[in-house]
Amino acid sequence: MELEPEQLLQEARENVEAAQSYRRELGQRLQGLREAQRQIKESASQTRDVLKQHFNDLKGTLGKLLDERLVTLLQEVDTIEQETIKPLDDCQKLIEHGVHTAEDLVQEGEIAILGGVGEQNEKLWNFTKKASHIQLDSLPEVPLLVDVPCLSAQLDDSILNIVKDHIFKHGTVASRPPVQIEELIEKPGGIIVRWCKVDDDFIAQDYRLQFRKCTSNHFEDVYVGSETEFIVLHIDPNVDYQFRVCARGDGRQEWSPWSVPQMGHSTLVPHEWTAGFEGYSLSSRRNIALRNDSESSGVLYSSAPTYFCGQTLTFRVETVGQPDRRDSIGVCAEKQNGYDSLQRDQAVCISTNGAVFVNGKEMTNQLPAVTSGSTVTFDIEAVTLGSTNNNEGGNFKLRVTISSNNREVVFDWLLDQSCGSLYFGCSFFYPGWKVLVF
Repeated sequence: MELEPEQLLQEARENVEAAQSYRRELGQRLQGLREAQRQIKESASQTRDVLKQHFNDLKGTLGKLLDERLVTLLQEVDTIEQETIKPLDDCQKLIEHGVHTAEDLVQEGEIAILGGVGEQNEKLWNFTKKASHIQLDSLPEVPLLVDVPCLSAQLDDSILNIVKDHIFKHGTVASRPPVQIEELIEKPGGIIVRWCKVDDDFIAQDYRLQFRKCTSNHFEDVYVGSETEFIVLHIDPNVDYQFRVCARGDGRQEWSPWSVPQMGHSTLVPHEWTAGFEGYSLSSRRNIALRNDSESSGVLYSSAPTYFCGQTLTFRVETVGQPDRRDSIGVCAEKQNGYDSLQRDQAVCISTNGAVFVNGKEMTNQLPAVTSGSTVTFDIEAVTLGSTNNNEGGNFKLRVTISSNNREVVFDWLLDQSCGSLYFGCSFFYPGWKVLVF
């Protein structure tokens, strides 16, 4: 059965679209294949350079160490030679002096004898008197050869076998690193980096995370520890960063090869506290607030409503001061000056004693008290939009989850009006409290 011309044309168009889609897919796979080839070649070239540089450095260091050891041993030889040869030199001088004295005495005696008794009576007398003052029977003691040093070098050839064994085992070449970055999650002013092991036989003791701007040539250490997740702060928005991680095996000193670098960025505006509030001192990036000694009180708000529903807002308490039940950390629909705490209408917060307040009312459920190092997180989702028929006075309902010290409370928050974004804030009545927000 033959197809109609329009059907043939439609089928041809569909086949062309399918071919174009197939070509695009193949092109993407070809690009991925080229990237994989480039990674193999570039990593192989870098590995060769690292190996050559390392072993050249090793040879230079070993040569230097051997030269230093040789100098030390030669100095020991010089010291022993100088200390033990000096007494023998002194003895030699004494014997040579005795030889000269004896030769002079023999010569003088022979002259006196040749003169005869009658003619040279005075010479014989002088010679005999001189000879009696010289101890001709006193000979210096010369040490036996077994009593003086006989230097030699003690060299253990087994060190060559030991060094050879270590050299043959030194260094490895890994085709894949034992850990890889698993996920990058953007945060306001930060990026959460998560990694995982990809080698089941590798037992990791510590991990080491580094990052850099893509415009930089050098990575910086940002975390070393046993966790498999870390938030990198002080991230500039809309700037690309590279991250890489390595691991140290259990009981080992050296680090594993680096993971494949992953690129990430944050499009979220960093959270900042409002500057110029008398009762608080801020960090340079305005994400850390310290309650100072000022007698001024009140709520320190965010500089703008930068928290949006669906995100996680995190407060980390760096240091603590004296707690007060009126203290508060939380979020609100709008700034309201004149209040000493967020324990008010149109706000939800947690006090430093763990009490939770919703629109100024304390909940029955509480969280643990806030201590140094505590992390308090707020997760808020919109449940309903528009008016509701209830007597609680709320037109918009939000589902709020507050977590702290491995505990959480979940509740609904009713607002008088819709809020696309929220402010955050804190209030402390005594100095010493320092809070980081991200």
